[in-house]
Amino acid sequence: MKKLFLPILVLMWISLVAQQNHAAKKDKEYVFKDDVRGKNAFRIMFYNTENTFDTIKDSVKNDIDFTSEGNYHWTKWKFYNKLNHIAKTIIALGGWEVPDIIMLAEIENRYVLNRLIYSTPLKAFRFGIVHEESPDARGIDVALIYRKEKFRELYHRAINITFPDQPESKTRDILYVKGILSSKDTLNIFVNHWPSRLGGYEASMPRRKYVASVLKAATDTIFSANPDANILIAGDFNDEPFDESLSQVLKALPDTVTHSMPALVNMMYNKTGMEGSNKYQGNWSIIDQIILSAPLFVRKSGLQITSAGAQIFKADFLLEDDATYTGKKPFRTYSGMKYIGGFSDHLPVYIDLIHNQ
Repeated sequence: MKKLFLPILVLMWISLVAQQNHAAKKDKEYVFKDDVRGKNAFRIMFYNTENTFDTIKDSVKNDIDFTSEGNYHWTKWKFYNKLNHIAKTIIALGGWEVPDIIMLAEIENRYVLNRLIYSTPLKAFRFGIVHEESPDARGIDVALIYRKEKFRELYHRAINITFPDQPESKTRDILYVKGILSSKDTLNIFVNHWPSRLGGYEASMPRRKYVASVLKAATDTIFSANPDANILIAGDFNDEPFDESLSQVLKALPDTVTHSMPALVNMMYNKTGMEGSNKYQGNWSIIDQIILSAPLFVRKSGLQITSAGAQIFKADFLLEDDATYTGKKPFRTYSGMKYIGGFSDHLPVYIDLIHNQ
């Protein structure tokens, strides 16, 4: 029996590789057809991936926990398993066709992004990367990847955040990307990961309000040049739509009010309960959001959001039973210091845009 066991394993492995190669070959053929959403439709998502670090100690960042010697005993196997989980989430969210623009948070660096698009099933597609290294103390950044046949980057920059009362305090940049969707529509994208609630909501709120004011100034500049501009803002805001930073400073309004342009519309404003993207101490909250300029919301022709609105992706594999508070909760990579091999403490959010003639 022992003599037969090894050849059987080899045959099984050869068969599996052949199946994967065949699937990858089909994906390569399929990605250019655009026969599902079509050339004039675009799926855009945001995903806080929760601590997607490489395994290498950065001499200027506080990333020691995510090394083999660190508290999480982070290994290459765990790193690549994490990348494959992110790829699985992206592909599953795309449905029959991979999303066109993917905004990410808690990505350590460009090396991680390169491994994501070249060393996972995403390698079957042609993705470009937009990323700038941020001054965040832990080294986690925001980033954007995009399908080259559906989006063309024109320009990007990192909008640095310097707190007037704490100039030495560092946080993530806002990533601004300007590009063209399928040679038709200009889209201005802002990718965000605002300061956490460390120290409590009241104590940390001024920091998020300040970041909101920086973002508001950037969108106002675009609107002053073109009140009909297409703007998409997404991210982990660590505040909910009705909190002051978003509703009063950024002035991202509910999608149920009458909008005079220019204005910003928060597509997550009226989602409640289990529709949250993050669960903390038994309570779901909507801190991952997508905000649009009013033209994308009210326009009847040209580029516009579809009737489905914004969605939270709640695939079963992203959730696990919540033994403490009942119901479900996001299936994380770690439970405390114990590796459980999940995905993230956040659920992805997404929208579909379409260009109607």
